[in-house]
Amino acid sequence: MPPFKVCKLGITKTFQLIHSFPEMTALENVMVGALFGDVDNSNIKDAQHKAIELLRFIGFSKDKIHLPVKNLNLMELKYIQLARALSTNPKLILLDEVTTGLNPKESLQAIELIKKMRDNGTSVLMVEHIMRVIMGVSDRIVVLDYGKKIADGTPEEIANDEKVIESYLGEKYIF
Repeated sequence: MPPFKVCKLGITKTFQLIHSFPEMTALENVMVGALFGDVDNSNIKDAQHKAIELLRFIGFSKDKIHLPVKNLNLMELKYIQLARALSTNPKLILLDEVTTGLNPKESLQAIELIKKMRDNGTSVLMVEHIMRVIMGVSDRIVVLDYGKKIADGTPEEIANDEKVIESYLGEKYIF
């Protein structure tokens, strides 16, 4: 299916590598999702209101919403990408290594934001390799090794699974 049809079904995604419109502002970048992904076909004023709401929701600095995104740091760009994805009103958001390139403090902030998204009613499916992130937000984890499923369960079950320990952890993961 073309991406716009998938989006209309309530599914959206973010990318491991940031995709943005560098000359546009943070506000305009989020408005793109609201204008073209929303099933209600929002007008400019509605899209702007929604974008401002979402930028607040993600904790984006209000003094930076009118800056071109080419002037922002990695974490800010990732947050804008999340806000743009959320502006499409998804039922399901696919996150592809959303914490790649973030320092430990920024990763913890991202975990809190993902929890907030989930608690707001959006289902989250993540691909992630950082155990602290996965264990911090997941209700259920599926582990693949070379494309084959080797484990499926709660974070505690995964942390104690011998195949997972052998393939990924090297030792037991301690919460």
